[in-house]
Amino acid sequence: MSVQSKINPLITLDYIVQADENKLFDRKSAKIKASDLAMHISAFANAEGGTIAIGVDDKTRKLEGVKGCDEKKINDFILAPKEYCKPMPRYEEEFLDFVNDKGAADRVLLLHIDASPDQIIRTINDSTFLRIGDRTKELKGEDLRNLEYSKSIRHYEDECNLDATIEDLDEELLERYRGILQADGVPYEQLLSARGFIKKQGGTKRLTNAAVLLFARNIQQFYPNCRIRFVRYDGTYAKTGTDINIIRDKNLDFPILRIIEKAKDFIATQLREFTALDKKTGKFQIVPEYPEFAWLEGVVNAVTHREYAMTGKYILVSMYDDRLEITSPGKLPNIVTVDNIKETRYARNPRISRVLTDFGWVRELNEGVKRIYADMEKFFLDDPIYSEPEQSVKLTLKNNIVMRNMRQKDYAMGKIGEEIWLQLDELERQMLVYMASNTVVSRAALEAFTNRTNKTITIRLNKMIDMGIIKANGNAHDPKRSYSIIYKTSTK
Repeated sequence: MSVQSKINPLITLDYIVQADENKLFDRKSAKIKASDLAMHISAFANAEGGTIAIGVDDKTRKLEGVKGCDEKKINDFILAPKEYCKPMPRYEEEFLDFVNDKGAADRVLLLHIDASPDQIIRTINDSTFLRIGDRTKELKGEDLRNLEYSKSIRHYEDECNLDATIEDLDEELLERYRGILQADGVPYEQLLSARGFIKKQGGTKRLTNAAVLLFARNIQQFYPNCRIRFVRYDGTYAKTGTDINIIRDKNLDFPILRIIEKAKDFIATQLREFTALDKKTGKFQIVPEYPEFAWLEGVVNAVTHREYAMTGKYILVSMYDDRLEITSPGKLPNIVTVDNIKETRYARNPRISRVLTDFGWVRELNEGVKRIYADMEKFFLDDPIYSEPEQSVKLTLKNNIVMRNMRQKDYAMGKIGEEIWLQLDELERQMLVYMASNTVVSRAALEAFTNRTNKTITIRLNKMIDMGIIKANGNAHDPKRSYSIIYKTSTK
């Protein structure tokens, strides 16, 4: 069995020799200068972390070991993250023992570099690197700014827009904002300055990107990427060329304070609907295929937390027969991951988020994501799925009607027990599934749901009453008589 790292069990001597270098692993000869490790340490720390194996020939992959190095050089390797990077990233050193080709004991030195989610790790000469695939790339200009945005060191929303003036803003939106803040009579310029939406640059007052994104009268004049594209497909996947299956393609180009409302109104018209009984009123009503809160909160989060610095990118809402996908430019901000998104909240654009909170769109304490999960469960649908494909965040809401029906059947069967369930015919099971989703139901509601006659439904109801599965609420002559399932003894 190959010697294995205790810090990262993936790393073994076999792995070090056989694996290709990748975004999480690099190998370096012991002949390298300790100072030359800095760029690779910076690259891993600014990405997802990774391991540098020292004592392996870069080209032949032969295990050289570090035995030939004096103690000072080995110590320089170990201290490289501290001595040659700023600030020092979190890391651990580790040695893997092996027997070299001369039959002597030797060691490979591993530097395990942790990812740095909230700060940029630079070399001591102020160069910045990023691990991309199996390469270490120096970042400059726009690439460096984008890294700063992603780690919230620099906020794109707070930078000045050099073209827009206050006359380019939508007065109606500004008036609404002034009313929300109860600042009647306060000049718009003073109001925007107080909230950090006007800054001085070179002695000139300028609107910030956030101000224009939120309030612009013509958003396309300044930010063509501030839009939501809705695409509806016929089927469960996108086709291309002559088989293209797009049946609706709509662009919504509005400032942030209008785009959510416009998206809400439009997407609602595209959702399929089915009929269900309202438990409170006892009347049938039209219900959309997804809970409104789930998809609307997905849109709100996309608008609020997307990376607006990524030019050419826009929010994409894709509707398929079995799912709805909301894709937003930019990876999850800072400390948020797909695993902790339900409990962790962090705003990439805090000023934009604050205004959307003032307008009632954004909910605090991450309650919105939690409710997406809860509402999907109430609809007998799968949990929402968050993923990060190609520098973006995607929320997938599944609408598997077959699975929904199966879950409703499982729920109903759980009410009465599998043994009794197997004694019922298909119509009786349909009736119980419907009753399990509603506290009490009328005979008329069951007739409408099953499309069966009064006589047929009555016979089935009486049979299930005799079996002790359901009970009648009210006497036989009561026009409001209803029926409900009798729980098993073990059901709480």
